[in-house]
Amino acid sequence: MSLKPIERIRTKISCWKPIKDMLNWGRAWSLWWVHYETGCCCPEIMSLVAARFDHERLGAIPFPTLRECDLIIIEGVVTKKMAKRLRMIYDQMPDPKYVIALGDCAITGGFWWDSYSVVQGVDKVVPVDVYVPGCPPRPEQILQGFRLLQKKIMEGK
Repeated sequence: MSLKPIERIRTKISCWKPIKDMLNWGRAWSLWWVHYETGCCCPEIMSLVAARFDHERLGAIPFPTLRECDLIIIEGVVTKKMAKRLRMIYDQMPDPKYVIALGDCAITGGFWWDSYSVVQGVDKVVPVDVYVPGCPPRPEQILQGFRLLQKKIMEGK
């Protein structure tokens, strides 16, 4: 089976390490994110985007449409009913896509971990790249999560 011309060019270029490094640098410093809010971590996100913490200096910009975002921040409790929707949202995002699980509720189920309807960690629904623990996590921790994700992207992982 023959590759299309653009796919042949892409495979040739992707073999060059300097070009891969440049692409990863661009991806790391231009994260467009959307948040999947189901809990009480929203005030922390609001303070993150305010002037004091100014996360946009890291190249992370909140964006309203899922089909143009490459990062989803999952906050709060995810129930089994919502897990299907979360997976659908994740599948609509373009590749490469990244996930940050924010807070104890998203990571382990939080206070409601033993409920019949709560997913025991969002990593059972979508692959998670960075975990930011806390209840609620401080904006400094969220910034550190962004930096860890950027480091991971620049290393090509």
